[in-house]
Parts: sequence; structure tokens; C-alpha cells
Amino acid sequence: MIETKAFGKIYLPHVSLPIGGGFVPRDFYHIDLSKHNPKLLKAAPVDHSELGRFIDRRLAKRRKKVAVGGYAEQRNLYARFHHFEESDEAREIHLGIDFWTATGTDVLAVLPGTIHSIGINATPGDYGPTVIIEHLLGNAKFHSLYGHLSKESIKGLKKGQLVRRGEKIAELGGPHENVGWPPHLHFQVIIDMGNRKGDYPGVCLASDSAFYLANCPNPAQLFLQSWKSVMGKSTCKTLIKAQQLKS
Repeated sequence: MIETKAFGKIYLPHVSLPIGGGFVPRDFYHIDLSKHNPKLLKAAPVDHSELGRFIDRRLAKRRKKVAVGGYAEQRNLYARFHHFEESDEAREIHLGIDFWTATGTDVLAVLPGTIHSIGINATPGDYGPTVIIEHLLGNAKFHSLYGHLSKESIKGLKKGQLVRRGEKIAELGGPHENVGWPPHLHFQVIIDMGNRKGDYPGVCLASDSAFYLANCPNPAQLFLQSWKSVMGKSTCKTLIKAQQLKS
């Protein structure tokens, strides 16, 4: 968990969910998009339209609004993109949490911070428009990444701009801006950005996963105390348990 100490006491700061829209716990559904899900294998989504229909069917069947999941999942969804090919090993380990929901959904800063960088990652299969925020909590510095945004909605943002917790920073983009994906937010916590700006790997090689999963910890575990009030305790614990099963 993210925590800070002041006056000899430990405090857990309140952390916003990165999507807005008045969602309540019954709106969320944990979805498994790993290569080990037999239902996904049977559906065999090969483009954003088929993947979108796969997700939408599951949301409609359960009367949910947001499909959420993905941290540390090993996925074969990236095989159609050359962007993820590296020598004989393909990048398959997903490093963030995906919130699959409607185009135009508000994207919110999870904590106060400053705009670290903005990118338009337009390679097929990449993030599309992306915002990264730098946060300071006590003496600790870390970053939050928001990918698959609407280009129009981030026009007013500037590097170094201050943002408040829960402040709207963008909206979700549609498939035409998502460079090959149905509408969703890719949300990722990054401790050390290195020299990168406007981009950071959201998927890594299995052989590199120890490093990347340590540098990009599970947001559901870090922010459990705050997020469970919106997503529900069971959904948050499922997100954490799913990660532990994959470890």
C-alpha cells in the first residue's frame, strides 16, 4: 500500500479511481484476457472489433459498465502487432490495469502531482495519446501513466502543470485513436521512469518480468484502501489474487 508518515503516525492518502462517471461497486466486472482463458481462445479476437464484442458481451450479460483487470496477465493479444516482437521472444506480460468502458469516459488523476510528460504513441498496438503524472508522497517519487486517451481532450495539458487528486485530465479515446484497441484506459504505476518521456513499456518480455513488475507494482494492491470503496472489496481482492496466482 501507498502510505506516508507525519508526526510519528502513518497515514494512507485517499487515492481516486482513474476513471470518473459515478460508478459504484456493482458496475465493475473482473475480466480475464490472458492466453490461458479458454473462453477467450474460443472467441479468438484478432482485431479491435472482435475483442470489443467479446468484452461487451460479458458486460451486457452481467449488466456491468466497466470490465477491469490485466495486471501481470500473460496475453497473446499482441501477436498481431509487430510493435511487440523482440527477437525470438514476444512481449506478453501486461504491466498495468485496464478499465474497459465507453469512449468519452472521464480520466482522473489518482493523486495530486505535476504533468511529467505527454505523448502521442501512434504505432499500431501502442497507447495512442498518453499522459504521465509525477507524484511525491513524503520522500517517495513515483508516476502514474494513463494511455488510450482522446487527443482532443489533452490539448490543454502542459508539462509541469499541477493537477489535483480526482481532477479530470482527459477522456477515453475511440478505436480510431487507440491504434488497434477497443475503448479502455491503460493505467500503470511506475516508480522509476529512467529517461523516458510520454511513454513507458506497458507490456514486457517474460524474461524481463521480475524487473518490470517490481518497477510497476500492482495499483490494486497499492491503492486497495481507497479503491475498494468504489470498485468493491471483492473486485479489488480479485485483482490482487489474480496477480498472485500468476506469480
